Amino acid sequence: MSETKNQPRRHSLSVFYPCYNEQDNVRRVVGEALAVLPSLSDDFEIILVNDGSRDRTGEIIDALAGEDERIRAVHHEVNRGYGGALQSGFRAATKDLVFYTDGDGQFDIAEIAKLLALIDSHDIVSGYRVRRQDGLMRRLNAWAWGRLVTWVLGFRCRDVDSAFKLYRREIFERIRMKSTGALIDAEILARAARAGYTLTEVPVTHRPRVAGTQTGAKLGVILRAFRELLRLRKEIVST
Repeated sequence: MSETKNQPRRHSLSVFYPCYNEQDNVRRVVGEALAVLPSLSDDFEIILVNDGSRDRTGEIIDALAGEDERIRAVHHEVNRGYGGALQSGFRAATKDLVFYTDGDGQFDIAEIAKLLALIDSHDIVSGYRVRRQDGLMRRLNAWAWGRLVTWVLGFRCRDVDSAFKLYRREIFERIRMKSTGALIDAEILARAARAGYTLTEVPVTHRPRVAGTQTGAKLGVILRAFRELLRLRKEIVST
């Protein structure tokens, strides 16, 4: 087998899923990950972050961790928000590279190979969604929000909130994460850019949600994100 084909298996990889009320999705997405990851890495772990779910998500996550030593469960007693779940996942990761995607199954884990192919020449590789499988209003809001946060925080990214990103773990040893809400992706990318880390993006597939309910478009989540954005601009850009 050629060196090129062996190359992806060199990577030490943490994969984590933030999960909130994903009892109908979590076992399926973990099954997909276990079918793909052994062909990409000889050293990987899967971390499932249960963010205070009110359904059977926590119970299912514990069962999955008990079935496979490569799976670990992280539980929040109460819901800490999307940013809080991502913070826990990044902090729990032990491998050289950290990848995350949502527990709703809207991304194809097999496409992580596209990100791994670029991580040797970049510090962050982000998948941007082509033919995003959301309603028109949600897509328009996401476009406007992405343009706003990249302008306000001073970095470039085509799809800021895409939940399909690969990072060098060392980044999280150098930057602080404060956001517990929807601004978490923008905060990490802005702080990483200020610290000199490089980003590239690749197109990835976005699939329709087949179970569960999205929470990101709620008015309270949006207003909280705007308040955080103003605080972060003062802290990140002005220093």
